[in-house]
Amino acid sequence: MTNVPELFASNVFNQKVMQELLPKETFKALKRTLDEGIPLELEIANQVAHAMKEWAISKGATHYTHWFQPLTGITAEKHDSFISPAQDGGVIMEFSGKELVKGEPDASSFPSGGKRSTFEARGYTVWDPTAYAFVKDHSLCIPTAFCSYTGEALDKKTPLLRSMETLNEQALRILKLFGSKARHVTTTMGPEQEYFLIDEKLWNQRKDLRMTGRTLFGAKPSKGQEMDDQYFAAIKPRIVKYMEELNEELWKLGILSKTEHNEVAPAQHEMAPVFTTSNLAADQNQLTMEIMKKVARRHGMVCLLHEKPFAGVNGSGKHNNWSIATDEGENLFAPGKTPQENAQFLLFLTAVLKAVDENQDLLRICVASAGNDHRLGANEAPPAIVSIYLGDELEAVLKSIKDGTPYDSKSKSKMSIGVDVLPPIPKDSTDRNRTSPFAFTGNRFEFRSVGSALSISGPNTTLNSILAYALKEYADELEKAVDFEKELQNLIKREITAHWRIVFDGNGYDEAWITEAEKRGLLNLKTLPDAMEQYLKPKNVRLYTEMGIYTEPEMESHYDIKLEKYCGILNIEVETMLEMIYKDILPASFSYMRAVGETAANVKNLLPDAKCRAECDILKKLDGLTDELAKKAEELSSTHIRIKKRSGIMEIAQGYAREVIPAMAEARAVADEIEPLLGENYKPFPSYEDLLFKI
Repeated sequence: MTNVPELFASNVFNQKVMQELLPKETFKALKRTLDEGIPLELEIANQVAHAMKEWAISKGATHYTHWFQPLTGITAEKHDSFISPAQDGGVIMEFSGKELVKGEPDASSFPSGGKRSTFEARGYTVWDPTAYAFVKDHSLCIPTAFCSYTGEALDKKTPLLRSMETLNEQALRILKLFGSKARHVTTTMGPEQEYFLIDEKLWNQRKDLRMTGRTLFGAKPSKGQEMDDQYFAAIKPRIVKYMEELNEELWKLGILSKTEHNEVAPAQHEMAPVFTTSNLAADQNQLTMEIMKKVARRHGMVCLLHEKPFAGVNGSGKHNNWSIATDEGENLFAPGKTPQENAQFLLFLTAVLKAVDENQDLLRICVASAGNDHRLGANEAPPAIVSIYLGDELEAVLKSIKDGTPYDSKSKSKMSIGVDVLPPIPKDSTDRNRTSPFAFTGNRFEFRSVGSALSISGPNTTLNSILAYALKEYADELEKAVDFEKELQNLIKREITAHWRIVFDGNGYDEAWITEAEKRGLLNLKTLPDAMEQYLKPKNVRLYTEMGIYTEPEMESHYDIKLEKYCGILNIEVETMLEMIYKDILPASFSYMRAVGETAANVKNLLPDAKCRAECDILKKLDGLTDELAKKAEELSSTHIRIKKRSGIMEIAQGYAREVIPAMAEARAVADEIEPLLGENYKPFPSYEDLLFKI
């Protein structure tokens, strides 16, 4: 039996461990750095480094690494041992404050959008003391930011920290107007992580899964998710053992793994942690994805984090539950019990409406990826069109404010703002809308568009930034108010009216919504290239630069990196698809056709009057389909070659989206028609039935 309280965070150098191991004054100095952002003196850093090293060695560590999050979307590590030579020919174990605070990895080999050349290789990793160090795989891992020699952020952590700070600054301005004594506002996150588990032996037989993370071919199995018998069903024994080990590994690292269950699709599952601060949540989610994959291999399985590994069943998302709270424990997205608290809640809610409406493009951009483009808009994933779902009750409240009409709740109380009597807004009175990209769920917003493989740092940087920008405009206006309560009421009514188009509580999959959204002036950015065309528009550059989140050169590099990655992924997928057609599918088809032909010939030999209609029908179908597949493969190859010759990265990306992906779909459709016609022993690779149900 696992002793969870004793196990939890046993491999984390957290405040409890620091307090035990550090001298009292050293701990106080470090605490001031954590709480107030005061720079850490080298002498203090040396003492922290020594204690950290001794603790890590006691946990079996021999090396240390600055653990950072480059723009690849995954984590990076460069390991150095603690050993230093001693005069007697032996070694001693050393680790200095300088080594703790700063590292110097090569920066040219990471994505930089052309901002770092090979001859400009210097980059720095800088310790983030707000995120705890931990021991993993016999190494002390020190969470760090990553920047270039010239100061540009080359990672996902730095902008997230900037966005948290700027949101803190603007939110405090608003709270001060309401008489709040809060000293700090923190964004919190709870990312629900969806994933698939399949048998490793079957995975090894699928080149597409090995090379791209998703199936490029696969006929629909006779049973999928239509019986709704997978969701929350009893977990299979093999999966239970996996989840047990996964929980233990996560708990050791202080990750609050709370919920686990079967998801809707066969072989799909979900893990959800308890909320924590956005910075820590982002670090922990990166660790979670890494550990999910490692633990799966120990159980003879592979964890798939691709957003759409299988066509025709649910894809995998990472529902980004986002909220903001004060250091006094007040959730700013939770309705209050007094008129003043509800007026404050409504102002923050209105700011979210404004932020989302004015920055639909940025929200779509921050979740855009080659994988997520396949997921959005079907099988319980939200559409590419951004809208907000508030629930019947809260939507009715805002509508009454917008229209200037009384609001009748179930208790028949009338609601207004400011000095008038404002009854409590019911909590958790909203239904759930699984087709909504951005839904209010009682005391937080659930950003459902985030893909399962994506780092949550980018989406949360965007959410924090756009809300901070809206709050800044409100604070600039209300700080000049002569009659605060009156001008507050006017502002809330004006802003709800101005941004009402973003509110939608209907079916996001309905074709009528696409037409309605267009009438409302909402964006429908279906692909990553479509979204990235919006990124460097003046209003986006102004928002990010004025709020101190990104510099313009950093944004330009993100533009290039996103498009280059998109094109790189599609290039791999096309090459893999063609290889599978020519090396697997067509040869398997020919082998089966030969066997069927030989069977027919043998039957005719023995029974000259035999018609052999079944054999002839199969041969005729396969002959036509193999000819069609070869033709589609040739068309795909020539289209791909032509698109790759285009000059600009955006032109190439648009070519992939508009011409190559449709050509891939056409080739797949023919291949998937061939698969059910082949005999079981002639299958070129494991089928969907094998992958989804043999676990």
